[in-house]
Amino acid sequence: MNDDIHSLRTHLMNWLFTPLFVLWIFSTASGYMATINFANKPYDLALLERAQALAEQMALGRAEEHFKARVALPENTIAGVKDRVYYSVSTEKGQFLAGNNRLPRPPAFLADKKEPIFSDVQRKEEKLRMVTLHFPYSGGGEILLQMAETTGKRQDLARGILGNIVIPQIMLILMAAGAVWYALKRGLAPLERLRQGVEQRSRDDLSLIAESKAPEEVRPLIRAVNDLLQRLKQVVDSQKRFVADAAHQLRTPFAGLKTQAELALRDSDPERKQHALEQILTGAERCNRLVNQLLALARNEPGTSIGNARESIELNRLAQESAMLWVPEALAKHIDLGFESHPQAVVVRGDSAGLTEMINNLLDNAIRYTPEGGAITLSIGHEAGGGILRVEDNGPGIAPEHRSQVFERFYRILGSCQKGSGLGLAIVREIANLHGASIELCEGTGGTGTLITVRFPHHHAA
Repeated sequence: MNDDIHSLRTHLMNWLFTPLFVLWIFSTASGYMATINFANKPYDLALLERAQALAEQMALGRAEEHFKARVALPENTIAGVKDRVYYSVSTEKGQFLAGNNRLPRPPAFLADKKEPIFSDVQRKEEKLRMVTLHFPYSGGGEILLQMAETTGKRQDLARGILGNIVIPQIMLILMAAGAVWYALKRGLAPLERLRQGVEQRSRDDLSLIAESKAPEEVRPLIRAVNDLLQRLKQVVDSQKRFVADAAHQLRTPFAGLKTQAELALRDSDPERKQHALEQILTGAERCNRLVNQLLALARNEPGTSIGNARESIELNRLAQESAMLWVPEALAKHIDLGFESHPQAVVVRGDSAGLTEMINNLLDNAIRYTPEGGAITLSIGHEAGGGILRVEDNGPGIAPEHRSQVFERFYRILGSCQKGSGLGLAIVREIANLHGASIELCEGTGGTGTLITVRFPHHHAA
């Protein structure tokens, strides 16, 4: 992967001026060639007229037996102001008859043409433009009159045309470069201000970046960064809440463990020492459960990786496996723990470990608050919208004024006479939120007990 990335300004300048430079070269070359082609025509016509005038004076093509080998030509016919003019008269076989210089024969592929032939030839160190005329000869065959001139005027014209084309275009390109550079500087100024604003932020500042003053093209990037900042803020807040909750909840039980241990060490009475050890064991079990619940809550906080690692889960099978694990706890309280599956497979998308944790907390909460001899039913259903999980008990129920608060962390209803941390239903809510599920808490069948319903979103089969 190439990490040598130019700045955006350099990137834009390259993409703007590279095609412009190529276009300038192409337009200069094509314009030069086209202009030279049109400009050559008057010079070629003048050269042809000069050759025809020379042929007229030499009586070429007439019925005379011999042409006039000596002819007095005007000075400017032989030597122009700028260019030198050469002419040659020869037979078609190449025999030199007259002229002021021997000129090269026209190209072989043009030898059969009878009309005037124009060609570019080289004589010693000179480039010549030559015209060849064919005339019949009374003795049989043809006579070739060749007239050529040096290309000084044509080269002067070419340089003038090239200068008139190239120099204005270079000036225009330089002006365009200055205008584009200034426009880019002004156009990228909001990005520079945005960079400075982000650079000056403290490391704890996770507030959203204002997009109102940013260019429209950059706003999708700012929205993506803001979305990342929101998710990062959720993770940071979750960590802060976890540390605060852990410190608050673990301080008391560990202080109790320390106190009971000190009592056990100081007391010599075996019965009181045994009682202190039992209290230590009970406290350790509570601490163990509290730590496990705090870890479960941390794992299922918003912003965790569960949303990116989902799988298709058969809810009937998962709920049945979880219910089997709680049978001993239910039997210990003489509670009838039942399971009702749906006749068809109910598939949801999610994290199996998280959903197992949610079912375990719902069953643990129901077993804790259902009196001995009660009944708990875990059932799976299905509606058009998706899968449904229900946990119903015939316990004391939850008063309507507490139903919206029992899902808060560490909230416990006074007078429940049950030991707990108040995290079970909070964990259930977090896991449900991560799976896009809704939770409903109401009275059980016949107006007694509690019915908790979790509705999952519709699952599209792959």
